Amino acid sequence: MNISRFFILRPVATTLLMLALLFSGLLIWRFLPVSALPQVDYPIIQVYTFQPGANPDTVQRTITAPLEREMGKIAGLKQMSSNSSIGASVITLQFELSAKLGVVEQEVQSALSTASSKLPNDLPTPPIYRKVNPADVPVITLAVSSDTLPLTTVYDMVDTRIAQKLSQLSGVGMVSLAGGQRPAIRVQMNPTALAAYKMSAEDVRSAINSANANQPKGSFDGPYRTTMLDANDQIRSIADYENLILRWNNGAPIRLKDVAQIQEGSEDRYMAAWADQQSAILVNVQRQPNANVIQVADQIKNILPELQKNLPESVKIRVLTDRTESIRSSIRDVQKELVFAVCLVVMVTFLFLRHLSATIIPSIAVPLSIIGTFVLMYFLGFSVNNLTLMALTIATGFVVDDAIVMLENITRHREAGENLLQAALKGSKEIGFTLISLTISLIAVLIPLLFMGDVVGRLFHEFAVTLAAAIALSLVVSLTLTPMMCAYLLKENKHHQKNSRWSLDQVIDRYAKALQWVFKHQPLMLGIMLSTVILAGVLYWMIPKGFFPVQDSGVIQVVTEAPDDISFQAMSERQQNLAAQILKDPAVASLSSFIGIDANNPKLSNGRILINLKPHAERSSAEQVIDRLRDQLADVQGIHAWMQPVQELSIEDKISRTQYQLSLSSAKTQDLQQWTPVLVDALKQQPEFSDVTSENGGQALQAYIDVNRDAAARLGLSIEDISLALQNLFAQRQIATLYTQSNQYRIVLELDPALTQGLDALNQTYIHNAYGEAIQLSAVASIEQKRVASVLQQQAQFPANTISFNLAQNVSLGEAIRAIKQVEQELKLPAEINLSLQGAAAAFENSRQHTFWLVIAAIVTMYIVLGILYESFIHPITILSTLPSAAIGALLALFMVNQPLDMIALIGIILLIGLVKKNGIMMVDFALAAQRNEGLSPEQAIYQAALMRFRPILMTTLAALVGAIPLMLASGSGAELRQPLGIVMVGGLILSQILTLFTTPVVYLFFDRLQRIKHQQNKINPSVDESGAIT
Repeated sequence: MNISRFFILRPVATTLLMLALLFSGLLIWRFLPVSALPQVDYPIIQVYTFQPGANPDTVQRTITAPLEREMGKIAGLKQMSSNSSIGASVITLQFELSAKLGVVEQEVQSALSTASSKLPNDLPTPPIYRKVNPADVPVITLAVSSDTLPLTTVYDMVDTRIAQKLSQLSGVGMVSLAGGQRPAIRVQMNPTALAAYKMSAEDVRSAINSANANQPKGSFDGPYRTTMLDANDQIRSIADYENLILRWNNGAPIRLKDVAQIQEGSEDRYMAAWADQQSAILVNVQRQPNANVIQVADQIKNILPELQKNLPESVKIRVLTDRTESIRSSIRDVQKELVFAVCLVVMVTFLFLRHLSATIIPSIAVPLSIIGTFVLMYFLGFSVNNLTLMALTIATGFVVDDAIVMLENITRHREAGENLLQAALKGSKEIGFTLISLTISLIAVLIPLLFMGDVVGRLFHEFAVTLAAAIALSLVVSLTLTPMMCAYLLKENKHHQKNSRWSLDQVIDRYAKALQWVFKHQPLMLGIMLSTVILAGVLYWMIPKGFFPVQDSGVIQVVTEAPDDISFQAMSERQQNLAAQILKDPAVASLSSFIGIDANNPKLSNGRILINLKPHAERSSAEQVIDRLRDQLADVQGIHAWMQPVQELSIEDKISRTQYQLSLSSAKTQDLQQWTPVLVDALKQQPEFSDVTSENGGQALQAYIDVNRDAAARLGLSIEDISLALQNLFAQRQIATLYTQSNQYRIVLELDPALTQGLDALNQTYIHNAYGEAIQLSAVASIEQKRVASVLQQQAQFPANTISFNLAQNVSLGEAIRAIKQVEQELKLPAEINLSLQGAAAAFENSRQHTFWLVIAAIVTMYIVLGILYESFIHPITILSTLPSAAIGALLALFMVNQPLDMIALIGIILLIGLVKKNGIMMVDFALAAQRNEGLSPEQAIYQAALMRFRPILMTTLAALVGAIPLMLASGSGAELRQPLGIVMVGGLILSQILTLFTTPVVYLFFDRLQRIKHQQNKINPSVDESGAIT
C-alpha cells in the first residue's frame, strides 16, 4: 500500500491542505500565551492573623494552634507549616498537585469559620487567607513616593485608589503594601500626668471608646413626612480628640490633651520601605498559583497610566521590579535560536544535495511542521515557554529527517534512470513503512516522559507533547507534500556528482574499506560494543546528579539579618547602609528594600531587599554579581545579607535565605534546641556546602514580669488589671475605629515613646485598682530579662527548625544530599527527631528515584515498538545496540564542561535514544529487504545497506546535530536551562555516529549467525515450534 500515491497524483489538493496548515499556525501563534515555564505550581494558600503586641508564645497558643487543628483536617493537604512571631501568625498550606485551588479554598474558609470561636475576641481583624505562594517573588513591584506629601497620605491614596484596582485583575493572587504607613490617630499617654490626675490607661481607653459611636439612630414618621436621625457621634479631627473630656475633677474638666499627645501617624510604627534610597510605599503584586506571569504583568502595565491619573501630580508611580522582562528576553533568545537552527538545518541539507530544488523540498518540511505544531499547542492549552520552544528547536533537527530520507530515496531511483513520477511513486512506496516505524519509535521514546511523577512530570509534559506533535506532523508532511514536490520540482537532469571537487563518494569509498576491515575483525568490534555498555554504566554511576540548572533571571533576592535584640531605629539605619552599598555596584539597576513584621518577614531583625540587575548584555552573570557583593557587604557593620538569584522554577513554599532547605522537627522543643546547632556545625564542616544557616527563632530579649499574686490581691489588683494596663501602654493597642467614606482608620493607644525606654520606666508604671488607687508595678511584681525565641516555627503541628544551604562551587545537589545523609548517620540523631528535605531538594530526591527507571522505561518502550514493527525479538536488539555509545558521548560531553546530569540533560539522553536508533533502523530495514527480495547473503545485504544508507544517515545525524548546536551555544536570559540539552545532544550524536556505522553491521551478523544455529537445531529436533523463525 502506498499512502503517498493519492497526494502525488493530486498536487493542488496537497498544496492547499499544507497552506491551510501553515496559515492556521501563523494565525494561532499570536494567541498563544507566553510564560517562562509550563504552569506547575502546587496549590498553596497562606493564612495570616495579626494581633499587635502579642509575644510569639501567646500567638502560638491562642491563634496558630487552634487554626492548625482545623486546617490539619483538610483532605489533600501535602504540608502545613507555620510561623508565630511578635504580633503575627502565618500558616502556609501546601496541597497535592492534583488538588483544585477553588475547592481547597472553600475548605479553608470552612476551617476558618469553625476555628473562629476559639480565637481571642480582641483581634483587630479576623484571619485573612490568600491564594499565593510566599516563595514566589512578586511579578511586579511598584514604588509609589512623593517629595512633598507625608508617607501616610501616600499610603492612604495607594490603599484606596491603586491596591483595590490591581486586586481586581484576573490572575492576581495578592497585592501587599510594604512600608506599612497606614494612617491612624495615635494617642500617646504621659504616665506622670495620668498618676497626678489619678487616672488609668483603661479610663482613657473607655472614654475614647464611648465618645466614638457609630450606631444607627433610626427615623420618626409624622402624618406627612419622615425624618432620619443622625448626630455628631464620631470624632473626626485631632482638635476634637484633644478637647475630649475624660472626667471632671473639682468642677474642672480633665481633657485628653492634659494627659496625652494626639497626633496623626501610622498604624504600625515598626515598618519601613525604600525604593533605592528614597522612602516609599512598595506595592508587591504576586500571582495566583498557575496564573500566567506575562498576562498578569501586561494587565498591570496597561492599567498604570489610568492609576497615575487618579493621583496628585507630586505622587509618582514607577515600576521597580518587572519579572517578565527576563522572561520576554529569554523567549526572544530561544526564538532566535529556533530560526538559527532552521537555517543551519537547511544549510546542511544544501551541503549534501547541492541542488536548490532538492534543498527546498525538505526545508519546507521544517517551518511547516513547527508552525503546524502551534495549532495543537493552542488546543491543548499550552503556552509559548522556554521548554516548548526548546522542544521546537530540537525538533528542527528531527523533522527534517523524514523528508530527507524520503527525498534521498526518490533521488536514488531518479539517478537509476526512472522518470520523476515513477521515481516518486516507487521511492515513496519503498520507504513509507520505514518512515512510519522511524517516527512511531521516536515518539514512543517520549512516552515515559509523560509518566514522570510530581512537579517534574508536569513540567516536561508540555515538552514531550510538543516535540511528539512536531515529529508526527513532519511524518505527515514527508508522506504527502515531500513526494508530491519531488515528483514535480526535482530537476530532470541527473546529478553529476563526480565532477564536483567535494564528493561524498570518496567518503563512502573510505567507509566501504573500513567496513570490510571490520567484517574481518568481528570479535574485536563485538568486544568494543560490549565495553561501551559497561563504560556507559560506569559513567552514569560516576557523574554527579543535579536537579535544575540555577537560572539567572536578572533579579537577586536578599534576606538581611541583624542581631535579634536590635531596635527598629538601628535596623532601619543598617538596612539603608546595606542598600547604599549594593547600589554602588555597576551591575545593579535599582532595588526595593523593606523591614518590619508582615506575612513574609517574621521578625524585626530580618529585612528583605530585591535587587534588579541591568540587562544581560551590560553585566556579568548573577553568580559573579553575588560573589562581588558578598565581599563588598562584609564591610557593612552589624548586618548580614544572604543572597540568591530568583528562579523561574520555584518549588519552595517559603522565602529562604539560600537555595536549598531541609527541616528538623520533633515533638519536644528542647530536642530541637539541642540538635539544630550540632547539625549546622557538622554541615559547615563538609566541603559540599557553603552558607549553611539555621533559620531558627533566634534569641530576642524579653522582660519577664513575675507577678506576686498574693501581694497583688492584698492591694486589690487582679492579673487582668495588670495585663490590660500593660497592653494599653505598650502594645500599640487599636482601641477604636474611625469610619469614612473610602476607608476605615484605627485609633492607637500607647505610652509616649519618649517615656518607654528601659526597665526603670517599666518598674515605675502605675496600675489602678478597683478603688482608683495608683500602685507601682514594682510593688506587686519583679522583672527579669531573659532570652527567648522571637519566632516559633511548626511543621505538621510539631516544633520545627529550617536549615538552609547553598552548594559549594562545582558541587551537584546529588552529592550534597549524600553528604547530608552521611552526616545524619555520623551524628546518630535520636529517633524522635525527623530530618526531611524541603522544596527543590525534596523534589530532586523524589525525581532521582525515577531517573534510572525512566531511561530503562524508554529503552523497553523502544524494544516493544520495534519488536511489533519487525515481528521479531532479535532485530530490535540490533537496533538498540547503538544506545550505549550515545550515552557515553552525552556523559563525556557533560564531564568535559563540568556539568552535572540534571533533569534537562536527562531529557537529552532520552531524546538521543530515539534519535540514534534511527541509524540502526535504516540499515536493518534495507538489509532485511535485500535478503528477502534479492536473495543476498546476510553479509552482502548489511554491507550494501550500510553503504546505501550512509548518505541519509550522515545527513539526518548532521541535521539533528546542527539543530542542537544553537542550544549548546545559547547565551542571554534563561540560557542555563537550554545548554545542557544542547551539550548532551551534540556529544551523544558525534560519538554514536562514529561507532554505530561499524558496530550495527557486526551486531546484525552476530544475531543472524545465532539465528541460523538455532534454526539448524530446530531442524534436528522438529518437536520445537518453528513459528519463531524469522525471514
